[in-house]
Amino acid sequence: MTLDKLSSILGDEAQSLMEHTCKKVPKEQLHLPSPTFLDDHFTLSNRNAQTLRSLAQLYNNGRLARTGYVSILPIDQGIEHSAGASFAPNPMYFDPENIVRLAIEGGCNAVATTFGGLALMSRRYAHKIPFIVKINHNELLSYPNSYDQTMFGSVRDAWNLGAVAVGATIYFGSAESRRQIVEVAKAFEEAHELGMAAILWCYLRNDAFKSGGKDYHVAADLTGQANHLGVTLQADIIKQKLPELNGGYKALNMGSSSYGKLDERMYTGLTTEHPIDWCRYQVLNCYSGRIGLINSGGASSGASDMKEAVRTAVINKRAGGMGLISGRKAFQRPFEEGVQLLQAIQDVYLSSQIGIA
Repeated sequence: MTLDKLSSILGDEAQSLMEHTCKKVPKEQLHLPSPTFLDDHFTLSNRNAQTLRSLAQLYNNGRLARTGYVSILPIDQGIEHSAGASFAPNPMYFDPENIVRLAIEGGCNAVATTFGGLALMSRRYAHKIPFIVKINHNELLSYPNSYDQTMFGSVRDAWNLGAVAVGATIYFGSAESRRQIVEVAKAFEEAHELGMAAILWCYLRNDAFKSGGKDYHVAADLTGQANHLGVTLQADIIKQKLPELNGGYKALNMGSSSYGKLDERMYTGLTTEHPIDWCRYQVLNCYSGRIGLINSGGASSGASDMKEAVRTAVINKRAGGMGLISGRKAFQRPFEEGVQLLQAIQDVYLSSQIGIA
């Protein structure tokens, strides 16, 4: 897809997103994705040779192979959001083989889904596309619904079915987060010992994060701190929602409340109100980009999905991120349209005309 076509998809936002320069945290202060990213940032780390090989498999597959960028198809919504609600728009994805097929034909670096789905597809596809096993989930069948992450299998099982990486979620800010931190830290340690990479979904979850009619679950300052906790757990890649606002710490510290720690320079010296600067603050919290940031694609909105996906990719790339992990926008539409959407995302990262802000 040409730059003109991508710009036309962005519409009125094209100039603002394509021409913005980050001045608060200039790109020279970051470690940016590149064909040598693995050599530059992991070969002198504590990751063993098998883990390096697994990361190389992840980086060197699909249309973005050997660019330093990644495009991942994640489909665990059958558990997280119920299978019926997730797959009713496109029932073919009740069959896990079609999940893997979409990732392959869409040119993705890897597919991320459940133990059960990847176990069934293991001998047919594990050597054709890197597998990422999502090892914990929030299930929504218990009544009333609760929001927690539960381990659905073992790291050893993920290794046995041929996975190159495990993925896990922590609901930072929740009452259960400290238990989840311990569980995930142990799982990531075992994954690295077995030679697999580790990807962390650094999500926020607390009713108090919705305040004054705003949802600070997607605030740059709070998500940035979640990222910093994630890299401290030795995640090799961080998955995070794209920021939609800022000032979460300020909102939660109004009145007589006291929450966390903040410094006004977080808002005046490290970022602005531009969405690329908000995302750059997320990258900054990933050890200045030494650990790659991938932003999630979000829910399907129907006709606007292509614009939203391209917009997220442009913001992530220009901020210094490593790629996108987009699921519902791709699988909740006809198969060929899903392929086209995934490849439009990849075209952003392949375009030499879309640089780092």
